[in-house]
Amino acid sequence: MMKTRKQKKLVHEGNYVAEIDVEYIYTDTGWSPYISLQDAYKMDDVRDALRKGDVVRAASLARVYTLTPVAV
Repeated sequence: MMKTRKQKKLVHEGNYVAEIDVEYIYTDTGWSPYISLQDAYKMDDVRDALRKGDVVRAASLARVYTLTPVAV
């Protein structure tokens, strides 16, 4: 039996955080839950784009936020 559930994953790079929609796959195997290879590549692409400073590309694949330090 296989079930899926959509969830959001966060990728943090430098001053940015990207929110990526992925689909968790639940099965009766011992490796459950896992994500598809396509979702894993998407997360890698977003992380790579943020590392290179290509926020436009990252934003085309996910929702990108800027982190701002809070002064206490």
